[in-house]
Parts: sequence; structure tokens; C-alpha cells
Amino acid sequence: MSDIPPDLTWERAAPPDATGPGPWIELAFGPGDDGEAPVYIRETSDPENVVTTNRRKWDAFVLGVQAGEFDHFVEGVEGVANAADTTDTADTTPPETKGIGPDA
Repeated sequence: MSDIPPDLTWERAAPPDATGPGPWIELAFGPGDDGEAPVYIRETSDPENVVTTNRRKWDAFVLGVQAGEFDHFVEGVEGVANAADTTDTADTTPPETKGIGPDA
């Protein structure tokens, strides 16, 4: 983990009403605002294990989630809303304006 900057600000991706320690996913955005700027991802239950990607790939992933491209992974999972029911009303606000990006 030596190549991970020690001064990152980690943002927890958890529902607003979530309680307890999770596990939750946490994100940190590295310096820079171009497509190659680093994005760090970790799980609260294992904070030493950090995955690094870049802003371009992260933005593509977020847009894919918003478009329902990964809904098949949760089909039949109890407590997960059917994405087909919400596709027409999906919020297409860019991630930077919804508290997901580094400027939130």
C-alpha cells in the first residue's frame, strides 16, 4: 500500500440510513482532474486492500451502473428493486453533481 497517498479523503458509499460498520465500499479521488487521475477503492472490512483505477474508467463504470448494465448481477437478490421498474425514471445527473465525484 506504499504507493497509496496517505492524505486521501475517503468517501463511504453507503445508504443514508445505514447503521453499523458495513462492510461498505469507500472511494478516494487522487490529484488531478483529467481522465488518468487516480481513483482508489477499498472495502471498510479490509482497508489495506486498495484497488486503483483511473477517472475515465470510474466515470464509465458509474454511467454503466446508472444505465442498468450490471442489473443482471442482482436479479433475484432479496431487497434489491427491479431495475426494469425504474429505468424510465433513472436519474441521469452526471456523477460529479451527485456527490460521487471529487468536487462533491
